[in-house]
Amino acid sequence: MTELLDLYDRASAEFGRRVAAVPGDGWTRPTPCAEWDVRTLVNHIVNESWWVRPLVEGRTVAEVGDRFDGDLLGDDPGAAWKAASTDALDALHEPGALDRIVHLSFGDYPAEGYAWQLTSDLVIHAWDLASGSGGDTALDPVLVEAVLAYTQPRSAQLGASGVFGPRVETDADADAQTRLLGLVGRRA
Repeated sequence: MTELLDLYDRASAEFGRRVAAVPGDGWTRPTPCAEWDVRTLVNHIVNESWWVRPLVEGRTVAEVGDRFDGDLLGDDPGAAWKAASTDALDALHEPGALDRIVHLSFGDYPAEGYAWQLTSDLVIHAWDLASGSGGDTALDPVLVEAVLAYTQPRSAQLGASGVFGPRVETDADADAQTRLLGLVGRRA
């Protein structure tokens, strides 16, 4: 589990670097995520990060309610990201957090699997954020390999869920980042 926590920490830092690099005029730029501009994408990840603590502490979606709905970025998206990501990191690092069951919208799920989903989302959306804001789209190769290994055997299930766009075919000799992005419906 230590390896997964290390990956989550790296993914959080990877996303955070992209948030810090958004230029002042970059918040309304479109991203590869249909209907999301840069600000909406960052708000999505901030929202997701605020959910971590209540879920790993055993709360249900109904108990949390709409507490994290709406604009969570305010006038300082960087500070909003920092606060939410710090809380999520702290919650996942609590002893035994990854051994618990979380109550997600689709049912009960192991917290370890939830942490993998969060890690994957951070990595993929770091690329989306960099693409939309004109930043560095080269992702940490350790994260790419780990998320690719996690996502590949689940690609049919993820595709059917509608979480990602339709798979984009890539060349067999494409690098890991290109393959990962294609798997989740992005063109590198």
